[in-house]
Amino acid sequence: MDFKDYQKKARKTAIYPNVGKNFVYPALGLGGETGEVLEKIKKIIRDNNGKITPKIKEDLKKEMGDVLWYLSNLASEIGLSLDEVAEENIRKLYSRKERGEIHGSGDDR
Repeated sequence: MDFKDYQKKARKTAIYPNVGKNFVYPALGLGGETGEVLEKIKKIIRDNNGKITPKIKEDLKKEMGDVLWYLSNLASEIGLSLDEVAEENIRKLYSRKERGEIHGSGDDR
C-alpha cells in the first residue's frame, strides 16, 4: 500500500466532530497515540531488558498504525497529502546532509 491509497482509505474511517473542518481532533489524537507508542517503548526497557519480542513487535505495529491514522487525517484536514509530507521531509533531510547540518537542533538548519 502506498501513502495515497492509505490516506484515502483512512479518510473513509474518519468519524469525529466536524470532519473536514477540524484539525484539532486528529492533532490531539496524534499526540495521544504517540504517547502510547512511547509507553510501550518505556515498558520494553523497564520490563523486558530492551528486548522486542514478536508479541511486543505486533503491539508496536498496531500503535504505530494508530499514529499513522491520526497523522494521515491531520494532513487531510489541512489539505496536505502524506506524499507531500514525506517528500518535503526527505528533501529537508537530504539538504541538511549535503550541508553537513544533519546533527544539531533547530528547524532552519
